[in-house]
Amino acid sequence: MNIVCLMGRLAGDPELRRTANQTAVTSFAVAVDRRFVPQGQERQADFINCVAWRQTAEFICRYFHKGQRIALQGSLQARQYTDRDGNKRTAYEVVVDNAEFCESKSASAGYAPRQNDSQISPYAEPATAFSTAAPDDFEEITGDDQLPF
Repeated sequence: MNIVCLMGRLAGDPELRRTANQTAVTSFAVAVDRRFVPQGQERQADFINCVAWRQTAEFICRYFHKGQRIALQGSLQARQYTDRDGNKRTAYEVVVDNAEFCESKSASAGYAPRQNDSQISPYAEPATAFSTAAPDDFEEITGDDQLPF
């Protein structure tokens, strides 16, 4: 199983590029704070390299900018390449499948979608994950014999 979930801040503005066959791609780094802080030291962050393709790349480049908090889900990928000096190297990066906002609209004050290419707000009201039914819509169960399981 190869699943990676990250939450951190973008280390720079992601830039949209296109491959020779016009497939959208972006590469960026996410600064992820370490959970453990040694006594007497400052919190450290790891800078995780990420790559996103197609609609995910377009979404990230349109709505996210340097310093903004982002949540990512994807998989870890290793690729080999030869550097300019002829040395074989291995690069590890997260191939992003899904990206989500982690800040409220007020926390991202001054935000505006890039390139004026969308009238859709990225901060549309999310669906609630809980019921808004009134308490009198529920029936109290008094004994174990009434439980459905």
